[in-house]
Amino acid sequence: METMKNNEKADAPIEEPNYRGVKAMPFVIGNETFEKLGTIGTSSNLLVYLTTVFNLKSITATNLINIFNGTCNFGTLLGAFLCDTYFGRYKTLGFASISSFLGMLVLTLTAAISTLHPPECTTHDDSTCSGPTSWQMAVLLSSFGLLIVGASGIRPCNLAFGADQFNPTTESGRNGINSFFNWYYFTFTFAMMISITVIVYVQADVNWAIGLGIPTFLMFLSCAFFFIGTRIYVKVRPEGSPLTSIAQVIVAAIKKRKLELPAQPWLSMFNHVPANSINSTLTYTEQFSFLNKAAILTPEDEIDSEKAAADPWRLCSMQRVEEVKCIIRILPIWLAGTFYFISMVQQQNYPVFQAIQSDRSIGSGSFKIPAASYSVFQMLCLTIWIPVYDRIIVPFVRKITKKEAGITILQKIGIGIVLSIFTMLLSGLVENKRRSLALTKPLGSVARKGAISSLSGYWLVPQLALVGLSEAFTVIGLVEFYYKQFPENMRSFAGSFLFCSSAISSYLSSFLITVIHRVTRNSAGENWLAEDLNKGKLDYFYYFIAGLMVLNLGYFLVVAKWYKYKGTADNIISEVAMDKIKPNKPHVHV
Repeated sequence: METMKNNEKADAPIEEPNYRGVKAMPFVIGNETFEKLGTIGTSSNLLVYLTTVFNLKSITATNLINIFNGTCNFGTLLGAFLCDTYFGRYKTLGFASISSFLGMLVLTLTAAISTLHPPECTTHDDSTCSGPTSWQMAVLLSSFGLLIVGASGIRPCNLAFGADQFNPTTESGRNGINSFFNWYYFTFTFAMMISITVIVYVQADVNWAIGLGIPTFLMFLSCAFFFIGTRIYVKVRPEGSPLTSIAQVIVAAIKKRKLELPAQPWLSMFNHVPANSINSTLTYTEQFSFLNKAAILTPEDEIDSEKAAADPWRLCSMQRVEEVKCIIRILPIWLAGTFYFISMVQQQNYPVFQAIQSDRSIGSGSFKIPAASYSVFQMLCLTIWIPVYDRIIVPFVRKITKKEAGITILQKIGIGIVLSIFTMLLSGLVENKRRSLALTKPLGSVARKGAISSLSGYWLVPQLALVGLSEAFTVIGLVEFYYKQFPENMRSFAGSFLFCSSAISSYLSSFLITVIHRVTRNSAGENWLAEDLNKGKLDYFYYFIAGLMVLNLGYFLVVAKWYKYKGTADNIISEVAMDKIKPNKPHVHV
């Protein structure tokens, strides 16, 4: 590795960043909190808004929401690319925050101005309700477009931007990063609970214009907090397109595919590492050994004055090869995470419809819990579990396993996948009971839906609590996995991978729903996912998703056993080489 002549780092000076982690946190956390209050407050009840204000059918609204969520999440790839390649996280977050604010403002106007939405529908017959005009849909979709641009920039960058404010080479900096992750998820759950209780109540029971105006104002505050802290932020400079580096390794390996690898490649292959690289030095691994040929130094290869390859499309350093390997290893785990999110998507949509046709009253009073507010129990479970797990369970398990985190990241992800199976099975049992009571002991009816079951909406709490517990393991595990296993110059891409999983799962969910509608349609025109849940078989759909999660668990166990964590050396690496591996300092401007 670093013992060969070309392995010396260039002597270019490194600009020392002025880390102000604790001082920057009020602005970063303030921006995070208000941004989440704004966006979640807008999106959490969007399904109800589309079906009640825009008079869209449930299947149309569900598919539109799935496509909207999917595009928001999938757009993070483009946002991460532009961030890591050209603009950096600060500029990307600033532009995206303004776009989100404008999108929420336009969406609020669709509720506040009567000509921007269809007339109110008061009949029980869905066919007599006036749908939105082309102009009204254009305004609605324009707000969605602005929100998509905002989400594409904010989601892959905000977590990494907060972590950038701490020095990762010091113990206090690493503790600060861990503390920031905790605060990040605390603000997320706090914003979620406020959004699906207070804001959803205002939207559903007071006024949609006011209910959407509140999160719009909160998003304005988020922008203000972000820009006020500009002078003290650490801003990591983009290093250029990481996708180009990946392509160069693959092309160089193909060009040298006929060459033989040396007997001790970790000692004799080209491994120049620029002094201004923000990536930590990686050890040689034998996985995907075909790619190692990109680092074979031949007489035809030229080295420039800075000891770097003159033609990176023909010669790449072992460091760059190992970075590409990191990404390739992540992909199978990412695929398992994508299929996991299919179960999460169902628990975001269908419990709302279940709650609408359940008894949502509290005691003998007339107040009813808004259908979208039941997911607060998911957030409560997540909020309670995180400190319990971090302060009580991890220290206890650490004594047994002798691992710093108690269990490995992949073990944490696997536990969440197992919990998702039980979540779907429990959801099916609850729905079966709800439908039975709706048919035998109804409490009334819901316009354009059907009979209200006498089963209390609180019976949805156990499945939502399990969702929160599953999320605490798998989703947080995936975030940690991507952040730690991606090369440092691709951490915005790392953030986008989680959201891309969610995006693809949203598209897959829309596809599954469409297929289920067609395949399960009976002679009466009803199907498993009927407009009136009492005429459908939603429990069968839940069991079907549980079966998919069982298959996904089997696949995950196979790829998790195969996976090698970043920095894990093969046995052939000498202890001397291992001792020379030290992290590089970030190249930033303040």
